Amino acid sequence: MGLEKENVKSGDIIDTKVLKKLYQFVTPYKPRFYFLVLLTLLLAVLAPSRPLLIQIAVDDYVAMGDAEGLLRIMYFLLGLLVLHALVQFGHTYLSGWLGQVIIRDIRIKLYRHLLKMRLKYFDKTPIGRLVTRNISDVETLSDVFSQGLAEIIGDLLQLVSILAVMFYVDWKLTLVSLCTLPLLVVSTYVFKEKVKVSFNDVRNAVSNLNSFLQEHITGMNIIQVFNREEREYEKFKAINEEHRRAHLKSVLYYSVYYPVAEIIQAIGIGLVVWYGATGVFDLQIKVGVLISFIMYLQLFFRPIRMIADRFNTLQMGVVSSSRIFTILENSEQIPNEGNHAPEKIKGNISFEKVWFAYDQEDWVLKDINLNVRHGETVALVGATGAGKSSIINLISRFYDINKGAIKIDGTSVSSYELPTLRKHVGVVLQDVFLFSDTILQNITLGNPEISREQVMHAAELVGARKFIERLPGGLDYDVRERGGTLSVGQRQLISFVRAMVYDPEIIILDEATSSVDTETEELIQEAIEKMMEGRTSIIIAHRLSTIQKASKIIVLNKGEIVEEGTHEALLKHGGYYSQLHQMQLKSMAVS
Repeated sequence: MGLEKENVKSGDIIDTKVLKKLYQFVTPYKPRFYFLVLLTLLLAVLAPSRPLLIQIAVDDYVAMGDAEGLLRIMYFLLGLLVLHALVQFGHTYLSGWLGQVIIRDIRIKLYRHLLKMRLKYFDKTPIGRLVTRNISDVETLSDVFSQGLAEIIGDLLQLVSILAVMFYVDWKLTLVSLCTLPLLVVSTYVFKEKVKVSFNDVRNAVSNLNSFLQEHITGMNIIQVFNREEREYEKFKAINEEHRRAHLKSVLYYSVYYPVAEIIQAIGIGLVVWYGATGVFDLQIKVGVLISFIMYLQLFFRPIRMIADRFNTLQMGVVSSSRIFTILENSEQIPNEGNHAPEKIKGNISFEKVWFAYDQEDWVLKDINLNVRHGETVALVGATGAGKSSIINLISRFYDINKGAIKIDGTSVSSYELPTLRKHVGVVLQDVFLFSDTILQNITLGNPEISREQVMHAAELVGARKFIERLPGGLDYDVRERGGTLSVGQRQLISFVRAMVYDPEIIILDEATSSVDTETEELIQEAIEKMMEGRTSIIIAHRLSTIQKASKIIVLNKGEIVEEGTHEALLKHGGYYSQLHQMQLKSMAVS
């Protein structure tokens, strides 16, 4: 068992196309977004104000022995600190709030988009990867708004405002202060590039881990049946090791970069102190100016150290956005362009020269012509891969045909509103899926219009009422994940109730009794006949004994109809169906 690993590389730091697409999610919250921009500007202006006030306090009041003036400026400084704290709080809270509401909207839109995708898309896309897109990748986007773009803009504005004040106060001391800046810029750039690669490796590793775990936990019974535990364990260890190595790389880069940045900053402050002290001794520079420049440098170097992290946060947000928009822009959806929405249908079904292929190359159905009249029971038989399940998938438009036409009551299925079409077609599949919820919710699927009485009536009809009433809580019994607390036969019976409770005019049974024992099959066979009364019914069955009463039997082989007729007529014909029947009789005799 293997799973294709994901390996997505980072793109540009500022991908304007992606950012424009993200901005459409900001549009509903423009007033708050613009207020956030205003707070960012205020923070940039307030950043250099404290060192400037301290410089004034030292040079104009402390040096002059003006205690009253010093007290006034201390009050002013205190008020400024309170204002700065309030603005910082508003900025942090608003950027976080904006990030959360936007990822909520994106996650909802992404999930809604996935609900409309063709089944073909899920056939070829690992579910774990889609979970990563909807959870981890969307979560990363919140950092773009709370720690990425807004913080980068704020840091850059703060740097500009600090530099402007520094040059205004003393341009020579400013140039000395910036001597170590090239070293910090180079080290920051190298760090950013290294961490960008490691972060991208981490994201790929997380996606691969999710995909692997989802697939292998779901298929745990196969792993254990074929004694593959150790082999799959070794595969997981290898993927997990990739994840660990990617994380440790980023840890290594951080552990090197921050001490280097601290040393560079310390050297810069040392140069300022040396040059400034010389100026103080020569009475060229005031003490307050020297003190303020030490503070300016600390304020100046802090955003430069952080800006690498900000850029990488933005980078990962852009990568995650690209992945998400790849799904959102995927047009592999079933078009719901029909407007035919009748309250009731008769259930006449016709296939007219239908051709269908899953991959546009290998035809699964070839020139199928089929008519099922209202109230008829038609059975589809044939070897595995003959095209039986494809026919029923096409009726409900889980897939669309390549050529030909499928009509219900003379109207093409593509002309029906998709929800209306599927409301009129009840499907019971061989592989029954139950959600981790109560029996009632699994039958009604949350439809408030279906009462408990209707559910129990349908359960009575298909012979499921007795076993439901014996369960603790009855309809309120929690079946757990995938219905793990129920037997295969019980899950199948619940699927019958689920189909019946919606009262469809067309019933489709896809190997619906193949998973139940003979006793249970006999129990529900009569119920199935009642269920099909007055309805158009299509049955797929391997057990030919279950379809002998069908109005018509369609025999498929390699995507083509090779025989058609009643059970007796096909046996007399002595063709493909007769051979299948003889083979099943022999196998039953041997068993």
